[in-house]
Amino acid sequence: MNYLNKPLDTGKLLLKNRLIMPPMATAKSGIDGRISKDILDYYDEKSRGGYISLIIIEHSFVSQQGKASNNQVSIAQESMVEDLKKLAEIIHKNGCKTIMQINHAGSAANVEVTGMEIVGPSAVPNPFGTGMPPKELQKNEIKTIVNEFKEAALRVKNAGFDGVEIHSAHGYLLNQFLSPITNKRQDEYGGDITGRIKIHRDIVKNVREAVGESFPIFMRLGASDYMDGGLTIEDSKLAAQQLEKTGVDVLDISGGLCRYTIPGVNEEGYFTPLSKAIKEVVSIPVIVTGGIIHAKTADEILSRGEADLIGVGRAIYKDSDWARNAMK
Repeated sequence: MNYLNKPLDTGKLLLKNRLIMPPMATAKSGIDGRISKDILDYYDEKSRGGYISLIIIEHSFVSQQGKASNNQVSIAQESMVEDLKKLAEIIHKNGCKTIMQINHAGSAANVEVTGMEIVGPSAVPNPFGTGMPPKELQKNEIKTIVNEFKEAALRVKNAGFDGVEIHSAHGYLLNQFLSPITNKRQDEYGGDITGRIKIHRDIVKNVREAVGESFPIFMRLGASDYMDGGLTIEDSKLAAQQLEKTGVDVLDISGGLCRYTIPGVNEEGYFTPLSKAIKEVVSIPVIVTGGIIHAKTADEILSRGEADLIGVGRAIYKDSDWARNAMK
């Protein structure tokens, strides 16, 4: 394991090796999104031994309207910070770094969960939503959402985490802006890729203002939809370059509207063509996830320079000793 064991200094975060546990929804929080004993126990077990360099906490909602599912973690109120501190402390005590992923579900939300109107960039049904077209967001509402991400990121910092990850993959709101399938806007938030990532850049600028220069900002980027008329890797390469310029420190590459799999593709590391293409055009570190279940595969991806960091999700979810065995 020559490559997996190598440390990585992002400039703002020193990681002892290249293994990351990516965000995976556990549905273990309280109904109000509070951190439960179940969640504390789960992350305690996964981080024990300190074999994983970085644990990215499952997506947390930035507002009630952006809540994706019942028992999802909340970062929507100040009152969540004290409980979140306990989560950061447990993971740190076990010898791992940890960041939180913040998210707005947009048209992937459900009225039965949020009790609120479903919104999106355009009145286009989400391929994975309820089939109902969302209400198109007005510009003032977009500004409100930008501010919700900013406030959520500051809460993440105040809770003692080592960074924040902005979620723009898997068919959620920022991914909906990114994809030409779900973004049909005629204003500055639509059109070509520059318009479709305006909200991303606005969020990054605002988050940076709130958390300061030294706090790491990651972005999970759904770099291709693998759908007709959807987001292509060519557009994502341009987006990645813009996001790096705007202040993103690490890009975490996954799927877009196809979510976390590619239809009909099962081999390990199926998103590596995306991470490799992105890595060729940016100078910041790139994470790849996607069906990686063997340490040898992770090492080979790193050795070929297709990514800088490897996210192993389902394998660690199923086997808490995976990281220890991989590192030994």
